Amino acid sequence: MIKLSISIKSLLVMLAFISPLYAIELNWEHNYEKALAQAKKEHKYVYLFIGADKCKFCAMFKKETLSDKELMNRVKKDYVLLYMSRDQHKIPSKFKLKGVPRHYFLDEDGNIMHEAWGSREVAGFHLVLDEAELNKED
Repeated sequence: MIKLSISIKSLLVMLAFISPLYAIELNWEHNYEKALAQAKKEHKYVYLFIGADKCKFCAMFKKETLSDKELMNRVKKDYVLLYMSRDQHKIPSKFKLKGVPRHYFLDEDGNIMHEAWGSREVAGFHLVLDEAELNKED
């Protein structure tokens, strides 16, 4: 009985650490044209995250930054989420594919308002969003 109790406690502790990673549903679009159409329909901008399948910095950014509920609620409020892997998706030629993760903030017509690259921690990505906000048209 004691071993079972310890196992249950261990399981609960593991779930407490894992559940924040799945606490927010992001619903990424993977098609550029569909993301622009959705942005027009919803009167939003587009956040384009370009990554690569075997990029350790992309994986770190996804795990450590994109799992933050407060940050992603901020992003989802104003942006349609578009993720494109340079290994899997047809990415328009106007976007750079080297130096991933790469972040583009687009208006509903696909014009680049702001761009940044690199894996950012949560606080650093909030600053990237602040910079993108400065480039929005009123």
